[in-house]
Amino acid sequence: MDLTHLDEENKPKMVDVSDKENTTRIAVASGMIEVTPEAYNAVIANTAKKGPVLQTAVIAAIQGAKQTSTLIPMCHPLMLTSVKTDIQELPELPGFKLTVTAKLKGQTGVEMEALTGVSTGLLTIYDMLKAIDKGMVIRNIQLESKSGGKSGDFTRV
Repeated sequence: MDLTHLDEENKPKMVDVSDKENTTRIAVASGMIEVTPEAYNAVIANTAKKGPVLQTAVIAAIQGAKQTSTLIPMCHPLMLTSVKTDIQELPELPGFKLTVTAKLKGQTGVEMEALTGVSTGLLTIYDMLKAIDKGMVIRNIQLESKSGGKSGDFTRV
């Protein structure tokens, strides 16, 4: 398999997508953060000193998805048409699961945008709760599904 991000001289390059067809592309990614019961309760009761944790994480996830090309060197700047988030409370963990869905009509996929959104949102939760819990664990950041494009659809089993 040829590596698409290397040219004939093995130098890094951004892939030329100008000849690819514009199609609707959707990617869904998710991840989790495990926190102490004290940190979890502060989020649920909205008593964290830095403010509303989950609402801020949602904004951060959207912003992270929009900024992907400035963070990941070979990603194309994309005109996202939609970024949706969902945060699930996991009292039994305790912690939270963040899911980000990124969508566009374009020539390249949005997997990295969805994954970056999840990462940024979870890191924001960590930042806002670190005064309460420095031992938080972020895990299972993964692509759940993607559709559109030449490589076809993918759904995690």
